[in-house]
Amino acid sequence: MARVAVLHNTLDFQGGADAVCLAACEALRAEHEVTLFTVSETRPADLADRFDVDPGPVRVRMPPGGSLLAGALSGVAPWAGPQLPLRSVLLRRFFLSAAGGFDLAVSTANELSLPLPSVQYVHYPQFNRHRLPDADAGRPNRLWSRLAAPDRADLADGDVSLLANSSWTADVVREVYGTRPDVLHPPVDPVPGGRAWADREDGIVLVGRLAPDKRVLDAVRVVDGVRERGHDLHLHVVGAAPRAYRRYAARVEAAARERPYVTVERDVPRARLERLLGSHKYGLNLKHQEHFGMSVAEYVAAGMVAFAPASGGQRDVLDGREDRLFDSLDEAVGLVARAAEADDPPELPPDRFSRDRFGAALRRHAARAID
Repeated sequence: MARVAVLHNTLDFQGGADAVCLAACEALRAEHEVTLFTVSETRPADLADRFDVDPGPVRVRMPPGGSLLAGALSGVAPWAGPQLPLRSVLLRRFFLSAAGGFDLAVSTANELSLPLPSVQYVHYPQFNRHRLPDADAGRPNRLWSRLAAPDRADLADGDVSLLANSSWTADVVREVYGTRPDVLHPPVDPVPGGRAWADREDGIVLVGRLAPDKRVLDAVRVVDGVRERGHDLHLHVVGAAPRAYRRYAARVEAAARERPYVTVERDVPRARLERLLGSHKYGLNLKHQEHFGMSVAEYVAAGMVAFAPASGGQRDVLDGREDRLFDSLDEAVGLVARAAEADDPPELPPDRFSRDRFGAALRRHAARAID
């Protein structure tokens, strides 16, 4: 049994990266002693039900005043802009004082410069973004990169096992660091209790943070367009509304109040989410260049027909199907309308990204790094 530190910059944004963090803790604690290092207001137990993951009795360590710091960062997020690299810098600095007590570090918050063997799971590179063409990295990212980013030799070293959540992300990592990670898709188990296709509601579910990057208001416009083409579809928006996105969440809820066919539910328990996924026909995502697309994978796992932008890791999730991937809102309206008219059930298998597959692969990479 090894002493393993899982590093995750914050659980406060309650997205797919946080589900990966909890699943990693769950997978590793079966064989190792696990400590989670983070800078969060949110406790792992608060998210266990939402993601249907049991991280178990994992010790959590934060910098002194970490909860207050996390709260302050969330409070200024609407004005301060991206802050995950900053949180990673703070987390790394705190972890370095304790690193000697661990055999392995597992970062589920992207790439870091670390002084011990590590497994690093990249959702999207957080540092050195100025190396990407047309990237608006800004001066802060260059500063955070100097303080905490690995160099190319670090990531090519045998002490680092580098993973990415999709083939698209793996290509971006190679462009930034010259090393292509192995692809390990995040864990998404089949959703139980789904109805037969003929018994499902003619409706769309959108799952995810009520945040600008998720383009929830665009999803409302897509449903408006599908209804204008004569299809009586409704929309359920289901997601977390962290304080950092409170102003955008208010705009989404205002749009829903203007439409009897749109409902918004915040912070629903897992059982309610599964009932919605298992009782509706269609799932929709609008974020461009989603690094993987946990919500899209959940739609597939629930036996739904899923639609997403034709960019990023979502192409992996939807197996490159052109009748499910779109480049514009007008094209999204057309694809959903044609699917509603055809009323064909889904063809993708619901168990492509099972948690057992993820856990077994992560443990293999951890064992290799420790050895």
